[in-house]
Amino acid sequence: MNTNNAPATPAPRRKIALVAHDRRKQDLREWARFNRDELARHDLFATGTTGRLLSEDLGLPVTCFQSGPLGGDQQIGARIADGDIDLLIFLWDPMESQPHDHDVKALLRIAVVWNIPVACNRASADFLISSPMMDEPSAESMPDGVPRPHSVLADSWS
Repeated sequence: MNTNNAPATPAPRRKIALVAHDRRKQDLREWARFNRDELARHDLFATGTTGRLLSEDLGLPVTCFQSGPLGGDQQIGARIADGDIDLLIFLWDPMESQPHDHDVKALLRIAVVWNIPVACNRASADFLISSPMMDEPSAESMPDGVPRPHSVLADSWS
């Protein structure tokens, strides 16, 4: 609540990566439709098919990378390391081995290393998207001793 009659600071636009394995795509689509209005306030990124489906379902722009097995997970991981992804919604399939399991593990690892919020199921995605912290300015997150590369996102935090 703004009590000093100053104009309220607009909520920051987060850069949200959305990824889902084949058997989890329907879950992500349902979750995204339910949260469409909140997602519309942010910049959305996704791997190949997932991004195309979400863009069609939501009528929102989604920056699409390659399909996960073709390097899309690695592309998102690189954006995280560059400071250009703020949070990751990754509905992965724990019941089925993926041909790119090493890339999946690397993506989850880089998200932890760079200290960005990660949701791996609908319940945790609900907690993240509804968190009051979504409306607060972020502090830079980086591994100990590693300088943050220059990024537009980091500039917006200062």
